[in-house]
Amino acid sequence: MLDGIIEVDLAFARAAYASWMNGVRPIWTSEGCGGISSSEGDYLLSTDIEGIQHPLLRGTSRKHLSNIPGSNSLNSMEVDEENSMLDTGKSSKNVPEFPVPINIKVKCGTRVVVISGPNTGGKTASMKTLGVASLMSKAGLYLPAKNTPKLPWFDFVLADIGDHQSLEQNLSTFSGHISRICKILEVASNESLVLIDEICSGTDPSEGVALSTSILHYLRDHVNLAVVTTHYADLSLLKDKDSRFENAAMEFSLETLQPTYQILWGCTGDSNALSIAKSIGFDSNIIERARKWVEKLVPEKQQERSGILYQSLLEERNRLEAQARKSASLHREIMELYHEIQAEAEDLDGRVKALMAKETQLVQLELKAANSQIETVVQNFENQLRKASPDQFNSLIKKSESAIASIVEAYCSSDSLPASETDTSSYTPKLGEQVLVKRLGNKLATVVEAPRDDESVLVQYGKIRVRMKKSDIRAIKSEKKSKATILVPSLKRQVKQSFSELNKDEEVSYGPRVQTSKNTVDLRGMRAEEAALHLNMAISAREPLSVIFVVHGMGTGAVKECAVKVLGQHPRVAKYEPENPMNFGCTVAYIK
Repeated sequence: MLDGIIEVDLAFARAAYASWMNGVRPIWTSEGCGGISSSEGDYLLSTDIEGIQHPLLRGTSRKHLSNIPGSNSLNSMEVDEENSMLDTGKSSKNVPEFPVPINIKVKCGTRVVVISGPNTGGKTASMKTLGVASLMSKAGLYLPAKNTPKLPWFDFVLADIGDHQSLEQNLSTFSGHISRICKILEVASNESLVLIDEICSGTDPSEGVALSTSILHYLRDHVNLAVVTTHYADLSLLKDKDSRFENAAMEFSLETLQPTYQILWGCTGDSNALSIAKSIGFDSNIIERARKWVEKLVPEKQQERSGILYQSLLEERNRLEAQARKSASLHREIMELYHEIQAEAEDLDGRVKALMAKETQLVQLELKAANSQIETVVQNFENQLRKASPDQFNSLIKKSESAIASIVEAYCSSDSLPASETDTSSYTPKLGEQVLVKRLGNKLATVVEAPRDDESVLVQYGKIRVRMKKSDIRAIKSEKKSKATILVPSLKRQVKQSFSELNKDEEVSYGPRVQTSKNTVDLRGMRAEEAALHLNMAISAREPLSVIFVVHGMGTGAVKECAVKVLGQHPRVAKYEPENPMNFGCTVAYIK
């Protein structure tokens, strides 16, 4: 019921608006074009709108007229309107001037109309009038025109009108126009109406003409009708080569140096820039010099200009092709390096796992041997205890304790590092020197860049280069100790931990601290709840004694706060390092 009331109310609203505007009902022209123009010959027209006034200007004018005393009746409004339409250049004492009516006549088969003419001549207003009339017709509204307007059905009315320069979006005038035209070409169909004001303006004229020509040829083959305004005279020559192009011009009176706001269909207009400049008081010497420059651009020299333009386009194409080849070669080199690094990283993960397995096996052997020796000492102590007298108990106990302490000391040597911790602060690595990198699991690396002022050093491990803090780098004392750093420290730490709790705070040897796609969790763009769930799953899936890089970004801090909270509470996280000046937006966690 409500839908029916709304539909009836909308119909009455359309009727009231049509009566108020003195509108006429438009009709649609078919694909074969319907409608005959008798005033300009017997040929079919796809768009035939006579005496239409811009609907918005017409409505504003009638509102002003309705406020004039004595003109409230419809009859007086109609009389005043008729008088105004007969003489648009004059207005009565009380009645304001009405919008100048224009005629829009597009032949059947025309796909692109190029409108030229002077500035302030009415090109943009005429184009807007066509667009608004098309939308009003689709909405079932009557048009403020004469006779019976005829126009096609347009599924979309796509317009690029006005200056779309934007400092906020870093768009120039030309960039703003091109971005809008690009979006129009993406959605336009063969039943669309496209309106473009000052096509490809704001750039070099030669390039603007070339790009405009290409765009108009595309519109010719892909839309129902395109209407563009331009000051490029070369675009008016497209009609000579293709009948689907049509020219139009805004009339300009050289006697009064004023536009008449009438469209001359099939004609080519001049910008009349010099005449307009002279009428507003420009210096005569400047105008004269401009006329001499215009004479140099006569049609006889257009062929020469076209040749120069063609040559410049060829040079530009060759330059772009050379750049494309260079870019392709650089891309191939980068991809080869990427695949090498990826293979190295994958191989590194495999070697780390194999090394950890070997270390674990050696630790188990050491533990087994130590346990066997301790069991032997205990068994001897028990046997001697049965045969000894009470006064010999203390001697046997001290002897057994000394034997067990000797076994523990033999398997837990004190020199677990190749370099003294006290020497690291004063040690400065040199270019080309081999060092041990703590973050890479005490692996050998080569210094490829001298230390910087920020105490950072660039080292190379295999084909991977990484910048480390100087405090994470150790010097190599001897070949014997450098070999021992691979296995012995980890073995001794684990053996010593099995027998006593003397060195609980000693660091565990984690995998190499090198960020790859496999050990990285990217939480950017996620909500806090989603980031927490994703991070928990990633931590649970990591292998023991590994490193995970949590990328949370540097936005509002909500994701970072959530990630730090999860890392602090998760039972598998041994410790984590917050972001630092060398690694913004990323927190490194160590898995137990």
